[in-house]
Amino acid sequence: MILLAGATGDLGGRIVKALLAKGADVRAVVRTSSDPDKVKALEQLGVTVFRVDMNNLAEVTTACKGVSCVVSVLAGFRDTIIGTQNVLLDAAVAAGVPRFIPSDYSLDFTRFSDGENRNLDLRRDFHTYLAKAPIKATTIFNGAFAELITGAMPLILFKPKLVLYWGDADHRMGFTTMDNTAEFTANAALDSTTPRYLYIAGDQISPRQIKDVVSNLTGDKYRLFRAGSPIVLSGLIKVAQTVAPGEGELYPAWQGMQYMRNMIDKRARLDGLDNDRYPSIRWTTIKDVLTAHQKNL
Repeated sequence: MILLAGATGDLGGRIVKALLAKGADVRAVVRTSSDPDKVKALEQLGVTVFRVDMNNLAEVTTACKGVSCVVSVLAGFRDTIIGTQNVLLDAAVAAGVPRFIPSDYSLDFTRFSDGENRNLDLRRDFHTYLAKAPIKATTIFNGAFAELITGAMPLILFKPKLVLYWGDADHRMGFTTMDNTAEFTANAALDSTTPRYLYIAGDQISPRQIKDVVSNLTGDKYRLFRAGSPIVLSGLIKVAQTVAPGEGELYPAWQGMQYMRNMIDKRARLDGLDNDRYPSIRWTTIKDVLTAHQKNL
């Protein structure tokens, strides 16, 4: 029996389907204010849904009883990543749940310092609380979601045929699709032997390699464009925070720039990947992602 918090979200929904495909019994805790259509869709899949006040420890604890692992896929600001997730963790402990997977799904933020990335700072703060809890925890680090490379992450500029980069054109970055992340998470939730940290990447690829891949796929000659150094990027982040603060936005432009700055940092390297832990997973590369993107144009 696996319980999810955040099952109505994109990644959460994918984890639900991956768990069900493996024959797991799945529960979901959702807010009383959650979209009724999304809740109904979960129930139609066979998920047992508990509509609760996510800040009510007793209600969440009831939902956690008899569960073997709680998987958090919560997204939000401090009141969610710290406040609500703290309640979820306390409920898991109170119900005697043996394992907990926090809502991380990112690059390894334990290697970075406070102030470098707002959203990762919140997750690191939660880990301080998690470390004191009497429960076995497993964090999954997946780099960046590979789907972003054809959309929100401005690395490939298709019209001018450029691959934009900061710093070193040969620095390899880790990318994992949401489906791969979901399938790996489902496996980890059902695996009682997981360590504290697991590292995955569907692909590790540099801007220069991306240029070659997209050029070969499209038949067009793409060029590298160096936007500047990491120091320049840091300066632009400060400007963006001033002129476009994006108050109330979870992913304003400067937040994405902060993540890019982390990705091009050597501290973000992915050594000793755990991709082979679950051999049934077929890992999707950046070439695969770009090939699918070309077919859909």
